[in-house]
Amino acid sequence: MRETGDASGGSRPRAPVAADVRLLGIATEHLSRLGPKRVTVVAVAAEAGMTHANVYRYFPSKDALLDAVAGRWLREVEARLAGIADAPDPADDKIERLLTALATVQRDALVDEPNLFAVHLDATVSARPIARRHRVRLRSLVERVVEEGITSGIFSARDRERAIAYIFDASYRFTHPLAIQHDAEVPRDLIEARFGAVIHAIQRVLRSGIL
Repeated sequence: MRETGDASGGSRPRAPVAADVRLLGIATEHLSRLGPKRVTVVAVAAEAGMTHANVYRYFPSKDALLDAVAGRWLREVEARLAGIADAPDPADDKIERLLTALATVQRDALVDEPNLFAVHLDATVSARPIARRHRVRLRSLVERVVEEGITSGIFSARDRERAIAYIFDASYRFTHPLAIQHDAEVPRDLIEARFGAVIHAIQRVLRSGIL
């Protein structure tokens, strides 16, 4: 077994990689290389050195395995968005940065990791658990920024729930994966200009107190 030195100059065994983590790593590589339709549990299991029946101990289906791959990526996205929500910036700046980051990371995935984006899109359209959980976490982050804006006086929204719903409704064309795929051929600078105008409208509405 390969060993690594510790801080005291000795050595200790490298901790073995958990089976589910190893399977996710292999599935991620297969998804990137082959696409979701050509990924098979049998091939993932063979590379992991186990039977496909053993894979089902960790992931009950191929869809569950691919959703777990997308879920790991979504958790990274959520961590990035949480960093924005927790930053010391004013709430109106945060809502701009959060929505822009959400749109950008998905557009980048569509171009750079189209097979991963395809799983994300399918899970969202089918409302599978991984997509529903992502939606809940995303809503929580937006709610946090709206609450902060109301408390600080930057936002004048009278109804928090209506304000949150408005943010998602207004930004749908630029942040929902189905709409992002629909606009895949639209030049990015045009998308960014249009989305910038929508974000400014969202900020004005949140400040105005009409909701």
